[in-house]
Amino acid sequence: MEPRLQRRVQRYGWDRAVAHYEAAWQKQLEPAQRLLLDFAALRQGERVLDIACGTGLVTFPAAAAVGPSGSIVGTDISEAMVEACRRTAATRGLAHASFQRMEAEALQFEDASFDVVLCALGLMYVTDFPGSAREMCRVTRRGGRVAAAVWGRRDRCGWAEIFPIVDRRVQSEVCPMFFQLGSGDLLADLMTAGGCARVRSQRLQTVLAYESAADACLAAFAGGPVALAYSRFDAATRDAAHAEYLESIAPYRNGSGYEIPGEFVVTCGEID
Repeated sequence: MEPRLQRRVQRYGWDRAVAHYEAAWQKQLEPAQRLLLDFAALRQGERVLDIACGTGLVTFPAAAAVGPSGSIVGTDISEAMVEACRRTAATRGLAHASFQRMEAEALQFEDASFDVVLCALGLMYVTDFPGSAREMCRVTRRGGRVAAAVWGRRDRCGWAEIFPIVDRRVQSEVCPMFFQLGSGDLLADLMTAGGCARVRSQRLQTVLAYESAADACLAAFAGGPVALAYSRFDAATRDAAHAEYLESIAPYRNGSGYEIPGEFVVTCGEID
């Protein structure tokens, strides 16, 4: 898919997913997000950028870590995600947190604008992996840190059949290289090539627990990157796709629910 079109598909897909995102994924993503923040080791008063911030699951803990003497900017390709974050920040009275719709491939910030740059489970969706890594490093000051998390190897993510299941019905190609960054040392290598030094990386095995088949399908179809394609399905197509997906995760059934294996890769580097 042409990059501009792919970004457009991403944008409107996440606009549709925003209503279900936290209910479907907050608990499941928390181990990777917690490790990312541990690696970043945020301090009071620091300036932070959170790329692909979604609904703020990393942004708001980061805002608490840097305190009102610091600042945090969350960016996301989805206007609906950005608006959701703005509402939450206003409700919590977080004047030091701001949000902008922005693509990760071309960050609209000056060089060395931030002490720390974060990207929690967003790099898999960009159209230019090396360019986005360079952008993250470019906007980080000397002595600052860059931390990123991605999904791991495809064969360690039991939910991975969602992409071919959807693509057989709507040729969206929304995430053609989704699992590439989780292979080998590619994420660490990209960060090094982008400008990071002393990069460290950790693989994290986890379990995605869902209480019911309905919850598992909600997360896979309506709460994630295939939401736009899924919205085009009629009732019969949805039923067939649900059945095929549930068959793919049947080995992980536990009573009426599911415990689906997953893997994350989390990295952090410094800017010299």
